[in-house]
Amino acid sequence: MAGQSPSVAIPSLPNARIAIISSSWHLDICNDLIRGAERALAEASVKEVKTIYVPGSFELPLAAQKAFEDGFDAAVVVGLVLKGETPHFDYVCQGVTQGVMDVQLKFSKPIGFGVLMCENLEQAIDRAGRVGSKEDKGYDSAVAAIALAAL
Repeated sequence: MAGQSPSVAIPSLPNARIAIISSSWHLDICNDLIRGAERALAEASVKEVKTIYVPGSFELPLAAQKAFEDGFDAAVVVGLVLKGETPHFDYVCQGVTQGVMDVQLKFSKPIGFGVLMCENLEQAIDRAGRVGSKEDKGYDSAVAAIALAAL
C-alpha cells in the first residue's frame, strides 16, 4: 500500500455528465474498479454516468477525448497493466499516463486515473476495491475527478 488516502469531501454534482472508461483486459479487476467509481459517483449524486469499454489501457486517452467531445464533464479511466518479461509494460504505462494528462489539459476537464500498473495479479487485487482489498482505486480515482469537476 502506497499510503493513507487523503480525506476529500465529495461535493454534490447532480447535473454532471461523467464517463467511466474501462479497458476490456482483466475485466474481473476492471469491473471491481468500475463498481468503486460508480459508488463514488452515486455519493456525489451524479445522475448521468456512462460506462465505455475500450480494447486495452492504451486506448483510454482517446476514449476520454471522445467523451469530452461528446459533452461529458469528467471521466474516470480504469484498467490494469501487468508487468511481463518485455519492455511493453513500460511503453504502455508511459503512453497511457501521458495520454491521459494531455487530454485533461487540452480540454481543461478532469480525468480520474484508476489505471493499475502492477507487478502481479495479487497487487492488482489489493487495489481493486473488492472484499479484502487494501485499497479501492476505482473509488479514489472517481473522487479525484469529482473534486476537480466541482472547482
